[in-house]
Amino acid sequence: MLVADYAALALFVLLWVAYAWITGSRRILSRTSLTKAMAERRRDWILNSLNRDLKMIDTQIMGGLQNGTAFFASTTIFAIGGCFALLGATEQVDAILKDIPFIVQGGRATFELKVCGLIALFAYSFFKFGWSYRLFNYCTILFGAIPMTDEAREHPARTMAAAERAIQMNIIAASHFNMGLRAIFYSIGYLGWFVSPWIFMLASGTVFVVLIRRQYFSEARRALLNDLAD
Repeated sequence: MLVADYAALALFVLLWVAYAWITGSRRILSRTSLTKAMAERRRDWILNSLNRDLKMIDTQIMGGLQNGTAFFASTTIFAIGGCFALLGATEQVDAILKDIPFIVQGGRATFELKVCGLIALFAYSFFKFGWSYRLFNYCTILFGAIPMTDEAREHPARTMAAAERAIQMNIIAASHFNMGLRAIFYSIGYLGWFVSPWIFMLASGTVFVVLIRRQYFSEARRALLNDLAD
């Protein structure tokens, strides 16, 4: 590996950590992130469900959250399988890459190391999606434990405690889902490493900028906060 490869990998890790820190903060540049705003909307949804006995719409929402998480978990399994297949065809891929003039060659060992890094990214995503799926499942159980409307009026404190448990579980599950999705987004930038370390740096920086824009300057964020202060 070249010095540029180590520098590109260090930048990739730095951008990963920086994004996690920035979005994990409550506010940055006096702006609430899309993730934080959505967490409040999750709270609004579950609290609003306390006012209705018929909760079919709520169970459909829960099912949608679980199905989406399961889809991404399955996708990462296929991606991991594809990476292992790529490792088995290293010689053929290396021969193809040698014929492409603008690709920086680092040898077979370097190529295999890059593929292993990609496997690690997808494995991280799978564990995050798998755990998120399980937490959403727990959330459905906690949601079912929320008292019905008549009982809620008689025992408001117990009802609010039950609702708060479901809210927190839902927010935590969504947090792990977002972490898995972040790894998939960053894997797109990681693919640039197979071309050259400079493309790797550029692609990683581009992914970082796109994700920050979506969190703090996107139309989706404005739609969520159109009735609240930034």
